[in-house]
Amino acid sequence: MTVQQEAPGGEALEVWIDQDLCTGDGICAQYAPEVFELDIDGLAYVKGADDELLQAPGATTPVPLPLLTDVVDSAKECPGECIHVRRVSDKVEVYGPDAE
Repeated sequence: MTVQQEAPGGEALEVWIDQDLCTGDGICAQYAPEVFELDIDGLAYVKGADDELLQAPGATTPVPLPLLTDVVDSAKECPGECIHVRRVSDKVEVYGPDAE
């Protein structure tokens, strides 16, 4: 069973990367290597709980609360604007290019 971490306000968050927009810059992997990794194809992916790269399109992983700031900074600094952080409960994007 995966334990969801909660963001301020008590909401569990998840993150995913749109590889079609990824520039392969690697900023995300520098900010949060526990969550993001560049693959051999030069694109960034999120990692599962066992450090496995989740390569399915739209694959999500929970945002660990201690890494929330690093994940948010990754989304803000990403030149490809391809990192999406959303609430698990209603799938509303809270950080990233589609954030309200």
